Amino acid sequence: MKFSCEKALLSSAVTVASRAVAAKSSIPAMEGILIEAGAQLKLTGYNLETGIQATVPAEIKEGGSLVLSARLLGEACRKMPDDVVVFSSQGYSVNIKCGMYEINILGTDAEEFPELPSVDQQNSLVLSQPVLRSMIAQTLFAVSDNESRPIHTGSLFDVEGSRLTVVSVDGYRLALRREDVEEKTGAEVFSFVVPGSALNEVEKICSGEEKVTIIQGARHILFQTGDILLVCRRLEGEFLPYKNAIPRNNTIQVEVEAKALLSSIDRVSLIISEKLKSPLRCLFGDGVVDITTKTALGDTADRCPISGNGGGLEIGFNNKYLMDALKAAPADKLRMEFTSGVAPCVILPAEGEEKFIYMVLPVRLKAN
Repeated sequence: MKFSCEKALLSSAVTVASRAVAAKSSIPAMEGILIEAGAQLKLTGYNLETGIQATVPAEIKEGGSLVLSARLLGEACRKMPDDVVVFSSQGYSVNIKCGMYEINILGTDAEEFPELPSVDQQNSLVLSQPVLRSMIAQTLFAVSDNESRPIHTGSLFDVEGSRLTVVSVDGYRLALRREDVEEKTGAEVFSFVVPGSALNEVEKICSGEEKVTIIQGARHILFQTGDILLVCRRLEGEFLPYKNAIPRNNTIQVEVEAKALLSSIDRVSLIISEKLKSPLRCLFGDGVVDITTKTALGDTADRCPISGNGGGLEIGFNNKYLMDALKAAPADKLRMEFTSGVAPCVILPAEGEEKFIYMVLPVRLKAN
């Protein structure tokens, strides 16, 4: 195998592919990156859960394939001068030159590297990188880390007509984002669940303005954008029927400035820590919400203006869960809806289309 390419392009591809490399594996090849020089130069990382393949523009003189240590290749690329990289191999011996720098390392047989699953297209959709990136970023925080319900360790992608809804839920809160897709093929209505760990990587590869194609197969999902493709397995099981889970026609509705409420909660949360947990006590009155909490360190209180009358509703929240929802909400002004102190709080845009919905379950308060 022999090829040459720009150091910056190779380094970028190594970084991207490395994200799917197994940290530790009983198969040594899985701790490496598969390098394939054919019609194109392809670099692949695959940990049996998620696979990432990056295509690099290169001048290929001799084809071939082998596996190189991801850590060693990554370090070498980072420290190389900005020049053209010349890569050549004889058997498993690899010689890499860049400017005056030269390194000789041993590779592994490409046959030992697990094959990336092929995705048989059933349905597909296309949307822009910024849209998909924001949809993931604004819902991923609510993905469950509880392996006893594996289906909720991922986000639901629910497609109806030209509308995509992404939903994450962990038993304490729910996050939902809706957007129109640019193109769609296949069934009118379909859905699939993508693991949260894979979506974390999808969010990172969606760093530009290009289009992303999402292909749903029988057992796998493929995300393709530019020169990068990511393959992950579908999570199987029954996802929460989210449309029925979100209470509507709530009797108490107030409007808040997201930043102002976040600042108030942040100040009150100063005495809450991992060791000293305590719920926020929120009292929604006419035009104001009073937020208090008490731990072994002391007690704190703050007041935040709201629009509307909360009717004296007292409700408790986990400070982190409420702050996560307020931070993620892509609007400055929000509507908070309640029915009682033991029913979920629903957070929506105060005006315009319902492109997001957050739901946070309350925490039982002890009597003062």
